[in-house]
Amino acid sequence: MEPASSEPGPRPALPRSVTILLALAGAAVVSFGLGAMRGIVTPVFFAFVLTLCVHPLRRWMQGRGIPRGIATGTTIAAVFGLLTAFAAVLIASLAQFSALLPQYAPQMQQLGATISSALESVGFGPQQAQEVLNGFTPGRIIGFLGGLLGNIASLVTSLVIILTMLILMAIDGSRVPVILTHLNFHRPALVAAFDVFGTGVRRYMVATTVLGLAQGIFNWLVLVILHVPGALLWGLLSFICSFIPNIGYFIAIIPPLFFGFLTGGWTTVVTIIIVYGGINSVIQSIVQPKYVGNAVSLSETLTFVSVLFWAVVLGPVGAVLAVPLTLFVRALLLDSDPALAWWRPLTGDRTDVQHLLKEEDEAIRARRGRLRPGQPDTGSGTSTGTSTAPKA
Repeated sequence: MEPASSEPGPRPALPRSVTILLALAGAAVVSFGLGAMRGIVTPVFFAFVLTLCVHPLRRWMQGRGIPRGIATGTTIAAVFGLLTAFAAVLIASLAQFSALLPQYAPQMQQLGATISSALESVGFGPQQAQEVLNGFTPGRIIGFLGGLLGNIASLVTSLVIILTMLILMAIDGSRVPVILTHLNFHRPALVAAFDVFGTGVRRYMVATTVLGLAQGIFNWLVLVILHVPGALLWGLLSFICSFIPNIGYFIAIIPPLFFGFLTGGWTTVVTIIIVYGGINSVIQSIVQPKYVGNAVSLSETLTFVSVLFWAVVLGPVGAVLAVPLTLFVRALLLDSDPALAWWRPLTGDRTDVQHLLKEEDEAIRARRGRLRPGQPDTGSGTSTGTSTAPKA
């Protein structure tokens, strides 16, 4: 009698439902972990995106024979210059706004009293109405803005992490082409996924930056003409919110509406709504999809959900980086595995279904042509307009 084999047999495959539950559980754990480390994850990924954006500059310089060290130093200096200019504008606008805000304290107090009275008239208690009234003070508003931006310690920490990571990533980035060439022999799909991700993120960030900058400058000039206090700060807010798809416009328009009402009443409010609404509609509905849509290839629903998700996980900066973060996750989970490529159309990529969409559009146009008044219905069994029914 032969002894039983001690080698284990093949493990049975887990049911699909169990696999899905395990994947969801793993995603939840990763999300909570990212949220707990948002102070590190957010500036590191932000530095990573900036490094991707300036990488073509270094590649162009090296292609012209410029030494690797000089090209790397130039890209670092360029990013440092952009961050320094942005920080200077932000500090200057906050200082200007803080100096102007106390001048409108009486109007703010009057507006708060009006809102408090309206709340009491619809059933709110005196204590709740008083809390609303206490919120309409310059100190509370400045504190609210400070809470959105974070305290000085967290800002300094994030800035130090960003600048350090920019230097390190720029140095390591000079060797990335060689590393990708080596990796391409082992994982070509992963290299292709990273290449598509880098191209998409660069196109998205550059196009959104240019369009957002134009939008912010135009809004700033309009607010200056309307004598809205803190116009520079609200123009900068408009630029930042241009990176938040779908809902950035609604965030950027609230402060100008509030302070426009204090200075010019409803006429200024209506003007701001028309200007912001018109510029936002043209840029986000016509211009931006033309230059960004094909590179990003994310559906509108997924884009909106990603903004909400990353804002919960990583805070306000997560909403700004929602599109690059979602593209990075898709590159790791879908694009790196050819067996999962069929999932891409569900995320908004229309490359593989373009011919089906074209056929559907042609079928719709054909049906519309048949149903035009005065034309025979070609689907009723006729080919030349004469009946094919048998004669009596």
